[in-house]
Amino acid sequence: MSVQHDDREKNRDLHINPVFSREPVRIPRYAMPDGEMEPETAYQVVHDELMLDGNARQNLATFVSTWADPQARRLMDECAEKNMIDKDEYPQTAELETRCVHMLARLWHAEHPRQAIGCSTTGSSEAAMLGGLALKRRWQHRRRAEGKSTDRPNLVMGINVQICWEKFAEYFEVEPRYVPMEGDRYCLTPEKAVELCDENTIGVVAVLGSTFDGSYEPVADIAAALDDLQSRSGLDIPVHVDGASGAMIAPFLDPDLQWDFRLPRVASINTSGHKYGLVMPGVGWALWRDESALPKELVFHVNYLGGDMPTFALNFSRPGAQVVAQYYNFLRLGFEGYRRVQQTCRDVATRLAREIAELGPFELITDGSQLPVFAFRVREGIEHFSVFDVSAALRENGWLVPAYTFPENRTDLAALRIVIRNGFSHDLADLLLRDLRRVLPRLDKQNEPHRDADDAGGFAHGAETKNPRTPGRH
Repeated sequence: MSVQHDDREKNRDLHINPVFSREPVRIPRYAMPDGEMEPETAYQVVHDELMLDGNARQNLATFVSTWADPQARRLMDECAEKNMIDKDEYPQTAELETRCVHMLARLWHAEHPRQAIGCSTTGSSEAAMLGGLALKRRWQHRRRAEGKSTDRPNLVMGINVQICWEKFAEYFEVEPRYVPMEGDRYCLTPEKAVELCDENTIGVVAVLGSTFDGSYEPVADIAAALDDLQSRSGLDIPVHVDGASGAMIAPFLDPDLQWDFRLPRVASINTSGHKYGLVMPGVGWALWRDESALPKELVFHVNYLGGDMPTFALNFSRPGAQVVAQYYNFLRLGFEGYRRVQQTCRDVATRLAREIAELGPFELITDGSQLPVFAFRVREGIEHFSVFDVSAALRENGWLVPAYTFPENRTDLAALRIVIRNGFSHDLADLLLRDLRRVLPRLDKQNEPHRDADDAGGFAHGAETKNPRTPGRH
């Protein structure tokens, strides 16, 4: 979606400083120049404009990696021209993708890792849509085999799911059945999931790491409730785990947590390589427990060097550089390296959450002990400033800390959220705390809040409000 500009800006050309430029000295903003210019001039124009962007390392809204080893960046530069879909021209890049899939299958306890099927994607959103599409096709096959209608598929999930699931429902004509938040319950529970399931339910989405507050949904309990539902009604409803962030945290920090292919009802899992997979954007991964979980007609086969390479993705041409970087990270860090990185992130998150709570005006919603992500609110009784005032004040020092309201049934709850990623150290946490302490006295002098949700900006990063539909209607 393009950004709208007023007419004055549209009619104003860019003026180039003659000290560092060559001809031309004026270039149009929104039209292609008539002629060429020196590469140094074009570079300087673009470079100078990009200085207005925020500092990515201070962006505590995004889950996306903002730091990588120099060696990983070098490999990405070396692979920039490689197109992932050209598996016959770049067979070794395709081989590295396959190795990553097998590594993830083992990490997520697939019973037969070499039989697990999966692929890389441009990110976890595409991977989630592939998981949802496979659920829909499996449901359609079963219904047709039973001589029943396939007209009204639905998908059950919490209102806290990432916006990609709303897109999936709209793009692939599936009714989204959202479980709303109630009181202090901010995610999907087994009882609420089962209540919305019926013969048209293609699956239940369980989120391992909510973007609203960093909490895990109880995947094992949801699967057990669906087991019980099947024993009572015969309905066999699979689970897709949206592990965009948590699928690269839980295996290393919560090894005893049952959420993955150890649960027979989990049919598929997605994750984001460019979040806690530690790769620069953009790469995601989608895996199915075995071939039976992925309908054959969705898999296309490419012949390369006399071999067969199955492919299943929504995008066609896309860079191979991020897949190579993912393989590099798996080699470079290994299990113990990933564990140390993720543990450091969790340690920073829990310590920062604790110290923010000790400041006085704030109350924790979560404490960073699951995802290294936590949410907090302004305490009840404090009415002279809002979370939106806090977010704006921190932004003056370069910190991007999103403030947003929770979804339907808890729109009264406004929160701030901080995401701790690789590269955000205890030292940076100290600097953030320093700036937060510095702005509080000024906020305390306000008579009333100066900002509300309309002033929050557009960087909630996954904590967007959905558009609930009435169950049974689409």
